[in-house]
Amino acid sequence: MPLIDYIPSETKIGFMKLRRYSFPFSAVLSLIAVILFATVGFNLGIDFRGGTLIEAQTSRDAADLAALREHLTDLDVGDVQIQEFGSPRDVLIRLGEVGTTEEAQQALLAQVRSVLGSEYTIRRTETVGPSVSEELVRQSILALVLGAFAVLAYLWFRFEWQFAVGAIVTTMHDIFVTLMIFSAFGIDFDLTSIAAILTIMGYSLNDTVVVYDRIREMLRRYKKMPLPELLDTAVNATFSRTVIVSVTTFLATLSLYFFGGEVLRGFSLAMTVGVVIGTYSTIFVAAPILIHLGLRSQTVTGASGAEANAPELPSGGLAASKGKGGSRPTA
Repeated sequence: MPLIDYIPSETKIGFMKLRRYSFPFSAVLSLIAVILFATVGFNLGIDFRGGTLIEAQTSRDAADLAALREHLTDLDVGDVQIQEFGSPRDVLIRLGEVGTTEEAQQALLAQVRSVLGSEYTIRRTETVGPSVSEELVRQSILALVLGAFAVLAYLWFRFEWQFAVGAIVTTMHDIFVTLMIFSAFGIDFDLTSIAAILTIMGYSLNDTVVVYDRIREMLRRYKKMPLPELLDTAVNATFSRTVIVSVTTFLATLSLYFFGGEVLRGFSLAMTVGVVIGTYSTIFVAAPILIHLGLRSQTVTGASGAEANAPELPSGGLAASKGKGGSRPTA
C-alpha cells in the first residue's frame, strides 16, 4: 500500500526572499505587544495579586450574578469580581486582598460563606497572602530571566554567537506575541501562564536548534554556496519535520483548550498560540536573521579534514545536487 505524502519531503520554497515581509510583520506584532503592555497591562491572577478565590455552584438552574454582586458589595470587602465558570450553575468569585494577615483573609471568607448560604455549594477556595504573591512575582521573573540566559550561554558554546543571538531574538519574539494575547483578551495571568511561557521557550528553541544544526552542517560542507541559498536549502530540508511536529502539538493543545476545563484554559491557550508563532518564527525569523548578523562559512569552526575537503554544492541547491549525483543532506 503506497504511503500518503501529505507534506512533500523535498520542498523548494524561497523562505529567505520572504524576510522582506516577515520581518516587518514580526516588528509590528512586537510593537503592538509593547503598547498593550504599557496601556492595558495584564489581568493578574490571584497568585500575583493576592486575595481570595472561591468557586461555588448553585442548586438552581443558573447562578444570579447580579444578586451575588449586590450582596457582596454590601459587605464592603474591597474589589469583587464575579463571573460564570464553566456551566451556568458555576460561579467564580474573586475578592481583592483585605487586610495583611491570614486571619483577615479567613474572616473575609467566612463573610462570603454567610452571603452564599445554603443555596450555593463551595467547591474550591484559594487564599494567597500579600507576602506570598510578591514572592511568586519575583520567582517567576527570575525563572524567565535565568532561562533566557541559560539558553544564550548554551547556544553560544554549542554553536556561534550569531546562532545564540538569533535564538534569543526568536524566543523573545514568541514570548512577546504570547503575552500580547493575554493582555489583549484580559486572560488571567497566573502561575500556570508562567509554566506555559517556559514550555513555549523550550518548544521554540527545540525547533530553532534543529534548523540551526542543519545550517551549521551545511556551512561546513558547502563553503562557497551563497548564504541565502544555503539557508533556504537547510530550512527546506527540515520543513516537513517542523510542520508535522507543530501540527500534532497544535492539535493536542487545541483539544486541551476545548476539553481541559476552565482551570487549564489560560495554559492551553498560551500553548496553542505559542506553537503557531513558534513554528512561524523558526522558519521566517530564526534562519533569515543570520543573514543580517553577518554569518559566513568561515565563522563555523571545528570542521574535520573530511568536511573541509567535501565537494561543493553546485549552484541550484538540492535540485542541482541530486541531478549531478552529488551528496544531499537528509532531513
